[in-house]
Amino acid sequence: MPLLAVPGAELAYDADGPVSAPALVLLHSGVATMRMWDPQIEALSAAHRVVRLDLRGFGATTHEDVPYSNRADVRAVMDHLAVPSATLVGAGRGATIALDLALESPDRVDGVVLVGGGPSGFVTSALTEEEHRRFDELDAAAESGDRHALIRLETALWAAGSLRLESDLDRDFVAFAHELAAANAAQPDGVGTPEPLQPPAVDRLADLGVPALVMVGEYDLSPARAQYARLLEALPDATGFCFQDAAHLPNLEHPGEFTHVLLDWLTERAL
Repeated sequence: MPLLAVPGAELAYDADGPVSAPALVLLHSGVATMRMWDPQIEALSAAHRVVRLDLRGFGATTHEDVPYSNRADVRAVMDHLAVPSATLVGAGRGATIALDLALESPDRVDGVVLVGGGPSGFVTSALTEEEHRRFDELDAAAESGDRHALIRLETALWAAGSLRLESDLDRDFVAFAHELAAANAAQPDGVGTPEPLQPPAVDRLADLGVPALVMVGEYDLSPARAQYARLLEALPDATGFCFQDAAHLPNLEHPGEFTHVLLDWLTERAL
């Protein structure tokens, strides 16, 4: 896997598809690595230049404990691969980064696809009683210092949602979700301080000048579903899609349907 040296880090990245084709940049969620997009790569790269990377604190990327900008890291990979602009596809925290980058560098972004994530600065909505209980479990695991236990609990919550049991889900999906998250266990705790977008995206949604596809799973957690509603309400040109019987990782739980919805939207928007 190639690495790109940037100030304070070496970013692991990958690229597939024709160099001259329209570009997609895929940004992973906070419970995964860039490999979360494996089920989509073959179909997407048939007619697109598909770029993905491990963000700092994830996967094969190495980093120092210094201030940094996720947006600058994404731009650096795009520059290195001579990608002038791209449609950004982000899941979870990757969706937040995608939206921030689209607002900060509108000349580099042709469209955004936001999956189970929302704008920076969004005030978290009220959690359900069960969500509170599950987050208390995460806090206890974090305080114990057991990073592996924390990652397993966190992945179980986001992959299944708070209303479903892992034992009721497809075994291969659950196993792959935990495999992806386990790759982050070796990362050091100090990832540095990310530079936030100022002002945050939540106050600037009306300024987004490119089309957006906003997606969420029906069993995703309350904050993600609230963000979905806010984005559809506030973005000037947004299309929404809710995946039935899915939580925070619909591209893994229903890969065929996800790829179909994404490709249809890209075709419709000539992206």
